[in-house]
Amino acid sequence: MNKLIDIEKEQIEESLKSRKVPVFKSGDTLRVNVFVTEGNKERVQAFEGICIARSNRGFNSTFTVRKVSHGEGVERVFPLYSPMLESINLIRRGKVRRSKLYYLRQRSGKSARIAEKKDLVKKKVQNAKNAVGDKKIAYKNSDVTEPSKKKSDLSSEQKESKENKTESK
Repeated sequence: MNKLIDIEKEQIEESLKSRKVPVFKSGDTLRVNVFVTEGNKERVQAFEGICIARSNRGFNSTFTVRKVSHGEGVERVFPLYSPMLESINLIRRGKVRRSKLYYLRQRSGKSARIAEKKDLVKKKVQNAKNAVGDKKIAYKNSDVTEPSKKKSDLSSEQKESKENKTESK
């Protein structure tokens, strides 16, 4: 049993050397670039849609992508570690609460939409960029930011007190 698991791990590592697999789950919108052979030519064809199912079975892991093309629903099941996949790109993350989204097959139009998950990491990065130069002051188990005071940011009372000090000299 352990030999089978070791062989699967080796195969997964070998396939990951050639391309990177992003972390995704059902509800996410993906663009899968697939190698297609037509006659003696080989080209890359993109298949973009919503991941409606994911089956994690080690080296035999698969995921199902659904899109609507010319009014017809099209689903494709892709092996995750297949050499026929050039790349998998994550377009957007979906906010869903179940792992299999087969109910989307019966829906069309606005009812088939999936809300986008708001990414907290981006907000933290933006806040960190905006907070450059700010001082952090800790008040009873919480961090509160206070902008650093510059000469141009002085209040009117502080300006008057400065003028009074200069006049007294």
